[in-house]
Amino acid sequence: MDKSTTVIGLDVHKDSIVAAILPSHADRATKVISLENQPTALRRFMQRLEDRGMRVFVYEAGPCGYTLQRDLVAQHERVVVVAPALTPVRPGDRVKTDRRDAEKLARLYRAGELTPIRVPTRTEEAARDLVRIREDILIDRLRARHRLSKFLLRNGRLYHATKAWSVGHRKWLYTQRFDLAPLEHTFTAYLRTLEETEARLATVTQQIEDLAHTAPYRLLVQALRCLKGVDTLSAFTLVAETQDFRRFPHAPAYMSATGLVSAEHSSGARQYRGSITKTGNAHLRRALVEAAWSYRSRNRVSPVLAKRRQGCAAPVIQIAQRAQDRLHRKFWRLMSRGKTSQVAVVAVARELAGFVWAIAQLVPPATVA
Repeated sequence: MDKSTTVIGLDVHKDSIVAAILPSHADRATKVISLENQPTALRRFMQRLEDRGMRVFVYEAGPCGYTLQRDLVAQHERVVVVAPALTPVRPGDRVKTDRRDAEKLARLYRAGELTPIRVPTRTEEAARDLVRIREDILIDRLRARHRLSKFLLRNGRLYHATKAWSVGHRKWLYTQRFDLAPLEHTFTAYLRTLEETEARLATVTQQIEDLAHTAPYRLLVQALRCLKGVDTLSAFTLVAETQDFRRFPHAPAYMSATGLVSAEHSSGARQYRGSITKTGNAHLRRALVEAAWSYRSRNRVSPVLAKRRQGCAAPVIQIAQRAQDRLHRKFWRLMSRGKTSQVAVVAVARELAGFVWAIAQLVPPATVA
């Protein structure tokens, strides 16, 4: 970057911000300032920088979100938010303080060693949060089921007629009675917790489906639903977590962002590829792996899938059908080579990400405020 620009590295916490000022043409920060993480304190700090000329603020994405970035942009400042997982760490450097972190950010940004991220709009972030709260509720439901089933197991109440949590199993649950009042109260509390969790899940699921049919998302969600294993919820998850497919120049870049590519440690004539990196978006990775399991079944267009493809553009359907044929063959080819089903599904999910990217390029970008 241009060395005539002053770089201000920010180490951001809930209550405080440490700012390291790296002046133009300087090699080290000349001043480090600690201030409260409050709008008034931030404005006073900005007034002290008015004589610095061109400047850029740099900080790592973290639990504090993007409020600071939006406040600075509202004051017409240039702000760069970087990926913390990709910040270089010097071997042997075991001293970590807020001051050193802020100075390091300023120095590494000037050297071009940091990786900026795309900051979502408030609308995009809200849609993403709705998807993630549903995932949290799914975890809550799993825990509620486990607690109830283990309570029944401890008391010798076993159900073998059909699968657990089926309609028959649910009817069986409502017939259970206990002779001791504490046991009855415990069972009722566990069952009520499960029912409340399922009610919350149904509400949030309906809210996501309603949002998926609104203008910014409708066309892309409809196109992604042409893929086997991808329905409204998974399609909306892919859209909300990716935000903008066009920021990835090609399909391998998008695959890398999902963390589904293999790690590699090669040197000279020796080549070694390990397990997947998992350095990308975990929510994207989960949605793709869940969808990839459907490609182990028979390669046919079911009536449900045919209905989802109605009204979609021919090029989108062609890509979806090509993905279905290729990924089905890939899964069973890997299985025939002795790979486990989990390894085969992850490989299928990696290529599925490429087909998702290809379909997204055919849909005109929608404006999301």
